[in-house]
Amino acid sequence: MLGFAAAVLFVIAFIINATETAVDTIFAPTSLMLLGLALLALHVAGIGAGWAPRGRRR
Repeated sequence: MLGFAAAVLFVIAFIINATETAVDTIFAPTSLMLLGLALLALHVAGIGAGWAPRGRRR
């Protein structure tokens, strides 16, 4: 799930960079890419992946 969020942030950063749109500092392509890298690192570390409901094991 975090991998998909990272991919979306990378696409948004690419579109902003490609169109050379003037945006605030928070939505600058560099900050969006860094946030995407942080989400990707969390995904690779295993956080947010494999959520399963806890049930009885037999």
